[in-house]
Amino acid sequence: MTNDRRLRPVDLARLAGVSTQQIRNYEDAGVLPPAARTASGYRVFGELHRGALLAYRTLMRGYGPVTATDIMRAVHEGDVPGALALLDAAHAALHEERVALRAASEALELLAAGPPAPLPRSGGLRIGEVAALLGVRTSALRVWEAAGLLTPGRERGTGYRVYEPADVRDARLVHTLRRSHYLFDQIRPVLQGLRREGGSAALRAAVAARGEALTARTRVMIEGAGALHTHLDRLTAAEAGQGGARPGYRGAGPGHG
Repeated sequence: MTNDRRLRPVDLARLAGVSTQQIRNYEDAGVLPPAARTASGYRVFGELHRGALLAYRTLMRGYGPVTATDIMRAVHEGDVPGALALLDAAHAALHEERVALRAASEALELLAAGPPAPLPRSGGLRIGEVAALLGVRTSALRVWEAAGLLTPGRERGTGYRVYEPADVRDARLVHTLRRSHYLFDQIRPVLQGLRREGGSAALRAAVAARGEALTARTRVMIEGAGALHTHLDRLTAAEAGQGGARPGYRGAGPGHG
């Protein structure tokens, strides 16, 4: 290894605020480069491992533990293009969320700006008709009703659900918000505010909060990408110092530390 400073598993554990077993797990998972071993089989880490750990912990905040692990494993297996492709995919997904949020904002403003649109016919709609109108399954409407988001009336005698214009408007709003990854607990106050106030202030607040969350996540993702860039530079320098070999080695015999 080209690392000058020798670090024990406990040193890295303290740095990240995890257990020493978690550090061993990180190495086994490929999050850290292979550690050198002493003659007795104990792991010996160095500054390269410290940098990898910091890069992973930073990536994890923005990309999540699964994607961060996949990225670091790809890097340490020598598949840098694959690691960068994972970053690209995560940023593309975030962009799609942002596009969907913008579309939801426009749709919500349109829906909440005025009174509910008239129905294709008088007397209300049945659940199958509403599902066809929205392009969803009837089971989705039942789930939303069970969650307290929709409250359609019931037809006397048959007990069939009857969706009035306000019910259809609410179903449209739920459908729009669900496509933008809102949870039921986030949608419920929006609908309550719309019904209570008859305006879109709650809708605007919900969309604004989601936009702020996306902005915060983007900043953390950029920070993680920067940490990965620094680690890649260190790996390249370490490989150059070893004549192109991957840093670290595994000694013979069982591991202990």
